[in-house]
Amino acid sequence: MSGDENYPAAESSRKRSSALHSGPRKKATSSNPLILHGRHFGRTVFALCNYPALLTTGILRLEELQDSPIEDYPADVRREHRVFMELVESYPGLLDRLTNGEEEDIIHVGELMGKGASGARGDDTKTLKSAVLEWLVPRGQPLIPPLSRNIKSDRGFNHEVTGALLCPAGLDWSNAETKQSLKSGETAVRGDQWPMFLYAGYVYDPEDPWTGLLRSEILIFISSFFQQGFKHIFMSPSSVDKEPKATRSGNAYLHGMKSVTKGSLAYIATQVRFSLSSSSVFSRTDTVTDSENFYHSILDLLEDPDESQEVVDLMTWWTRPQANVFHNRIFPNSSSSQRCISQNSVLSKIREKRAVLRVGTATGTT
Repeated sequence: MSGDENYPAAESSRKRSSALHSGPRKKATSSNPLILHGRHFGRTVFALCNYPALLTTGILRLEELQDSPIEDYPADVRREHRVFMELVESYPGLLDRLTNGEEEDIIHVGELMGKGASGARGDDTKTLKSAVLEWLVPRGQPLIPPLSRNIKSDRGFNHEVTGALLCPAGLDWSNAETKQSLKSGETAVRGDQWPMFLYAGYVYDPEDPWTGLLRSEILIFISSFFQQGFKHIFMSPSSVDKEPKATRSGNAYLHGMKSVTKGSLAYIATQVRFSLSSSSVFSRTDTVTDSENFYHSILDLLEDPDESQEVVDLMTWWTRPQANVFHNRIFPNSSSSQRCISQNSVLSKIREKRAVLRVGTATGTT
């Protein structure tokens, strides 16, 4: 995702902007601790973030919260403030530095963190561009027709295997008319129309859309011979497909990461989806991949209080041995109200099912 467009840095007047939509595009090359922290934060908490705006707005909001609680704010503002608080609390001394510093220092800190997050996205996109091909078929079997490691134009709905994985849940890829409609672009796929590769066994149950969701083989492959998405993202690239060494530290280890997070699930799903697509450059304005909407829609579900029990079950599943064959190697110790959900999408089905259950509870029926 190294080619996403860049928002301008926060203006000197501290004008508020949408901090949780997109981020800087400059690639990180420095070992500055703020850049390194931005790399980790973008992967595990929030990826598409305008850090200068997030920090500037967050500091202003802290002053406002002295007079009114955060619960009085809209959902998108509450999310933005939560991300801001997670950021400043995850970096010792950062809040004091921001509250006591000049505006230029706040912007500078934000630019460094944004540079790290953008650089991490670019590195991960580059790694997965070729690595994803190893996971499409069992090892030793040929991919027919073969796919190029460096050119993506033959991926997406242009290939039988990637097309089946990217086919929106609820559509039948085996249907010739559906396949042709997706390939030609006649059927436009929005980001909240989730693909089959998110589901365990690539099987979607419209009556119970939570079953198998975010538990797929391509996200984490239960085999000693295959290492899947999270290993590539949260371990250093050089350690992939190698035996563990006591002296090797991956990205997760270096940042004290102990479990998969909601943000990391949304991040890896977005990365895998883009790597399977035919698009060569990630852009938040790309209406074909609609990656930003996809990422936000996943987070919308994982952060929905009404889905808390299902989310707890999901996160617990990711910590179990059958889900994390490499667990000990990796973990050592925008506004949903403004987005219209696509009809018949996975997210809409979950929302409908939850609404029916809520009505049943209220009326005392089952």
